[in-house]
This record gives sequence, C-alpha cells and structure tokens, in this order.
Amino acid sequence: MRSLSSPQLPALRGGLIALLAAVLFGASTPLVQRFGVGIGSFSTAALLYAGAALVGALLRRPVESEARVRRADAKQLAVMALFGAVIGPVALAWGLQRTTGAGASLMLTLEAVFTAVLARLWYHETLDRRVALAMVLLTLGGMALMLDRAESGTTSTLGLLAVMLATAAWGLDNTMSRAVAERDPGQVVLLKGALGAVATTLLAFVFEEPLPLLWPALALLAVGATGYGLSLRFYLLAQRAFGAARTGSVFAFAPFVGAALAFGLGERGGSVWMLAGAALMVAGIVLNLAERHAHGHAHEPLEHEHAHSHDDNHHNHLHALMPAGSHSHVHRHEPLRHSHPHVPDEHHTHRH
Repeated sequence: MRSLSSPQLPALRGGLIALLAAVLFGASTPLVQRFGVGIGSFSTAALLYAGAALVGALLRRPVESEARVRRADAKQLAVMALFGAVIGPVALAWGLQRTTGAGASLMLTLEAVFTAVLARLWYHETLDRRVALAMVLLTLGGMALMLDRAESGTTSTLGLLAVMLATAAWGLDNTMSRAVAERDPGQVVLLKGALGAVATTLLAFVFEEPLPLLWPALALLAVGATGYGLSLRFYLLAQRAFGAARTGSVFAFAPFVGAALAFGLGERGGSVWMLAGAALMVAGIVLNLAERHAHGHAHEPLEHEHAHSHDDNHHNHLHALMPAGSHSHVHRHEPLRHSHPHVPDEHHTHRH
C-alpha cells in the first residue's frame, strides 16, 4: 500500500486534508441556521470569526516549525478578511434565514467554481478538459437548485442568491489565501478571524442589532471554532499541498455534509430539481478528483521560506545538522528539470 507521501499520489494528502476541511465547514451551515435564529447577520458573523480567531491563537506553531506572517502580508490578509470574514458570512447568515439549510448547503458547491476560475486567472493553475467539464457540471447543479427554490417563492430565491454571493466572496478569499498558504496557518487564522470579528462587531453596533442570548452565542462561537477556524487551517494546508483550484474542488464536498446534516436535523424539503442539482454536483466532484497530471518540467532558481522536509526530492539543500521531519527556514532551490506526477503546489506553479 502506498503512503500518503508517495510520488505517484501527489494529490492524495492534500485531497484528504481538504476533505477534512470540507466536513468541518459543511456541518457548520445547518448549525448556523439553527443557532442563528433571531440573531443579526453581522452578530452571527462576529461570533463565528471570534471562535475562529480563538482556535487560531491556540494552534500557532513555533517559529522553527512554520514561517511567520510578514508585514507585507497585511494587505492580503485585510482583503481576505473583508471578503471571507465579513461579506461571505454576512451574506450566508442573511440567506440562511430565507431559504432551506439543504438548498443553501448544496448551493455552496459553487464556491469551487469561483475558486477554480480565479486560480486559473491569477496563478495560471492548469485546468484540463476533465476539470473544465467538472466546473460546468457544478454550475448546472447550482442552476438546478435555483429552479428548485424558485418553486418555493421569491423570498427563498433571494435567500439562495445571497448564499451564491457568499460563495463568490469565499471563492475570492480562497484564491487570495493561496499567497499566504506557506505561512503558519494558525497565525493566518488568528489574524483573519480577529479582523473579521472586529469589523462585523462594529457593523452590528452601527446597525443596532440586539445582543444575542448567552447559549446561542456560545453555540455559534463553537461552530466558528470548528467550521471556520479548524476548517480554514486545514484548507490552507491543503492549498499548500496541491493548489487553490483542486483544494476548492475537493472542498465542494462540504455542501453535501451540510445537506445530510440538515436532513438529519429534520428538514425534509426539496424537489426533483434539488435531486438533479445534487446529482450534477456529485458528478462534477468525482470527475474533478479523477485528474492525473505528469510531464517534464523545469524548476527555476527560487529562494523562500516555508515548512518543508528533505524526503520530497525538491529540498536538497544541506544542514550542518540535518533536522528530523518538517522544519522552516529560508532556503534556496537550484535549477532542476525532471518528470513526475504533480499538482500545482508551492513548487509547481509553472505555466502550461
């Protein structure tokens, strides 16, 4: 049996980490809908990202294990917080109060489409015909969900459109977070969560939202800690392992976790359109994960800092005393040309 680090399975480790992130986030959607009843959208977002910031603070790694966030990353983190910790969760909270948990959960699959398209445009990540077809299937699935909600009335449709806005905001956030994926993920979660919590708390006061009751507030903090904090940490690690587009494609499994949990919590709404949308989205995810990519490629000289080990055939620099396992420091890559199965991780961002 091959190990997760096998060179023949370059996407397996990243895929499993992304799947874990998807399960944590997917479970959060129906829980936010349940615990957020009567709580303002800004207050809900503030509680979710306060929980995420707490987890980030607890999961920070020593400087010798992970690269620190730099001052130059401030603008990137601010934009990530705006789209990922303000616009995204506020739009989701507003939409969840106006549509079903299952429909909203499945609509979140479109986040993968936005992420993949933006990753292609910004980072030139390769998307072959199989991946492109998968994106088409995911989009058609989202359109089927819109038809399903249209049968339920205008209010439900507006709720689903708000959830779609959240997916677009998170797609932009996901793509931008690729640039800080090499930093300590705990520190990134802490800073993004803190920025988002402060901004949405101020907006909650500006719009005079009522203070939430204690137990729903604690529940949303807990959901934020797992579904937004831990999930984001694993998402960043997955991006580091196999790129923004593929992480987004595996993360598309999250909505099905949410829809299943919504069903388990007693929601029985839906129609043939919802079943058709779910089938199209499942087909898109399976097709996306079936990709295999290998060719001769060249590595240009590169100097950077990130957590790494010396058993991946890409880190051949010397140490006076070779560290055991993963460690972080500034290091240089010499020019190298070879061929092996690979994904667009931090060392394979070449053009095609």
